[in-house]
Amino acid sequence: MAQTYYELTYIVNPVLEEDQLKATVDKFNTFLSDNGALIDEVQQWGMRSLAYPIKKKSSGYYVNAYFTAPGAIIVKLERQLEIDDNVLRYLTIKYDNKMLQYREQQKKGVVQVLRERTEEDKK
Repeated sequence: MAQTYYELTYIVNPVLEEDQLKATVDKFNTFLSDNGALIDEVQQWGMRSLAYPIKKKSSGYYVNAYFTAPGAIIVKLERQLEIDDNVLRYLTIKYDNKMLQYREQQKKGVVQVLRERTEEDKK
């Protein structure tokens, strides 16, 4: 079965206790692992303001996950995200070759160096 690289960003309800937040993040990490995904990285960005209210909330706890998985589990994953009352919104992105190259550079820190050079050039 073909493996594809994905990025998943989801926003968790901000009124949850810390242990409930951790349980929600662990739930989706476990779901991915149990269904054949290889998790590359999970970033917990923490509490951030929302651009507009979602379900009467003005902030949310952001989580970003990078993983490789067969395409068939994405439908199941998104269904789980949809029915979880603790998840306000989610977005799954399938990476193409250029995005994969950028991700590899990002992991190596090359992207940050290029950004710094661009900022210096603007001055």
